[in-house]
Amino acid sequence: MSTDPLVIFTPSGKRGHFPVGTPVLTAARQLGVDLDSVCGGRGICSKCQITPAFGDFPKHGVTVSETALSGWNAVEERYDRLRGLGEGRRLGCQATVQGDLLVDVPPESQVHRQVVRKAASARPITMDPATRLVLIEVQAPDMHEPSGDLERVCQALSDQWGVEDVTAGLPVLRKLQPALRKGEWQVSVALHTPANSEKIQILDVWPGLHEGGLYGLAIDLGSTTISAHLCDLVTGAVCASSGLMNPQIRFGEDLMSRVSYVMMNPGGDVEMTNAVRAAINDLAREIAQEAGIDPALIMETVFVCNPVMHHLLLGIDPVELGQAPFALASSGSLTLPARDLDLTALNAEAQVYLLPCIAGHVGADAAAVALSEAPDQSDDLVLIVDVGTNAEILLGDKTRVLACSSPTGPAFEGAQISSGQRAAPGAIERVEIDPDSKEPRFRVIGCDLWSDAPGFAEATAVTGVTGICGSGIIEAVAEMRMAGLLDPSGLIGSAAQTGTNRAEPEGRTHAYLIHDGSADGGPRITVTQGDIRAIQLAKSALYAGARLLMDKLEVDRVDRVLLAGAFGAHISPKHAMVLGMIPDAPLDKVKSVGNAAGHGARIALCNRGARAQIEQTVGRIHKVETAVEPKFQEHFVNANAIPHATDPFPELARIAPLPKVAFGASGGSDRGRRRRRRA
Repeated sequence: MSTDPLVIFTPSGKRGHFPVGTPVLTAARQLGVDLDSVCGGRGICSKCQITPAFGDFPKHGVTVSETALSGWNAVEERYDRLRGLGEGRRLGCQATVQGDLLVDVPPESQVHRQVVRKAASARPITMDPATRLVLIEVQAPDMHEPSGDLERVCQALSDQWGVEDVTAGLPVLRKLQPALRKGEWQVSVALHTPANSEKIQILDVWPGLHEGGLYGLAIDLGSTTISAHLCDLVTGAVCASSGLMNPQIRFGEDLMSRVSYVMMNPGGDVEMTNAVRAAINDLAREIAQEAGIDPALIMETVFVCNPVMHHLLLGIDPVELGQAPFALASSGSLTLPARDLDLTALNAEAQVYLLPCIAGHVGADAAAVALSEAPDQSDDLVLIVDVGTNAEILLGDKTRVLACSSPTGPAFEGAQISSGQRAAPGAIERVEIDPDSKEPRFRVIGCDLWSDAPGFAEATAVTGVTGICGSGIIEAVAEMRMAGLLDPSGLIGSAAQTGTNRAEPEGRTHAYLIHDGSADGGPRITVTQGDIRAIQLAKSALYAGARLLMDKLEVDRVDRVLLAGAFGAHISPKHAMVLGMIPDAPLDKVKSVGNAAGHGARIALCNRGARAQIEQTVGRIHKVETAVEPKFQEHFVNANAIPHATDPFPELARIAPLPKVAFGASGGSDRGRRRRRRA
């Protein structure tokens, strides 16, 4: 076992041991980490900036001391003096490994930017925003009728728009008198009316007719990615969409790991709160720049997020969410000034609205999905699955709606997979395997050609084939099962058993080779037995959660299945059903609804009445806590088989009959033989 320090890179999860004194950039290159550099490590280009993390990280099995990285050198000090390094940032070419180390590679330091696949839905939204613009004529001051400018603005709003009970903060007061005089007593006023309130606040004021627009952000704050849509608050149009990785990943990929980090590291919650708020500010500036607007015109932000992210965004210790009874500090919706969350990139008086949480493990993101897809208004029984690091599941119709959260983990997003990576150019996203020849073909992000098509090598020369992302690993495992490379227990067969040399021995098990780029210095991309196990655990948790809700409603079938989020948009229903991720249903009744949580956030941003609606709806949704349900474990164990050990899949058998193979009975691993004997 190596005694050299262990270096772990996030968000890729790649790790390796390196001698003391190794530059972080060198370690990154040897591991194939996506860390940019164009100056040859001379500290000139600054593209290799990294963020080290210090403390105890049980998820990664390391404790990182402040001395794990070399101190600042003259090159870094000079660069910081002349151009400035962000807080906590180091230059990867200058900082050297001195001990076990956890290093985050920020998005701007990555050659291949993360593809945050949460595009805005094109579905129409009825406009009734909480923030609106009005033009008023204000009475000029009169020595004989003394009154303040603000009071005359309030009177004009009452006389001309019927708006009463208006307040204004200090930033508006500072701008009011210059605006009135420049506009010759005609001003445009941004008015904000919170949901369930008639109290109105002036957020900003401009001289004359303001034609620069009013904007809002709808933000889906996930544990892995943060995606945002910049919306015109007059028309509802999406002006720009963008996203980035959640920097909290370096503290743990799943939510409970982050709660554990807080438990083991006093002040860890403050670290994570500061990290995510800084990322949101960066995202707001980036999306405003993309749309060509001043960030100060962003008047409002709506957040949807899971309960742990909800607490960390608000600066609330999430420890109570890590233990029964999983109590929320507040489950209701919240309206508060953006400055309370240190969101300094927005308008000084910008307002924030957080949708209500359903329960301790079912958050505002699930509420947003319910707002978007309205299961409570459905005539037939609909199952809605929104999968990220946690799966939010809704089941119901107009008579009753149930909800639960299931801990699927990060495997569906490419993490904890041997050749896994986040969705970025060069990552395998689609896989097909010929059932006769057992030969694979694939597509990568950034190229529309399949790997066996003429011109594929030329088309991917820049990005290369770098790894496999979540959608790719799901399709790969399903295709392996359909091609007879994988038996129902999840065991990969040997070359002799499967009839292909792509089934390679790996210790006591086997792996399936999808792509070998080693001749050109690229990676060998395989699906290992460990990868299969990670996918089995993730899909079993997802299926068990859905099955538990079906038990509560005493049904064995659902009428429709809606796949939400990046998972739903990029996974074919057929592959999801082959794996047993979702219950059996006619394929034409399984639909992708895109980023439903993001669409729900946009509805709440653009329609004030929808906020009151979802607050009432959440009160009627019945929460099922998987952690305390005895049947969950039984469903989980049965769902480990591919597609399932006991539940029938008649629709799947009709469209994709699976080969009857059992590798554990004749060779294979000892674990496989033990499974067969127990069966």
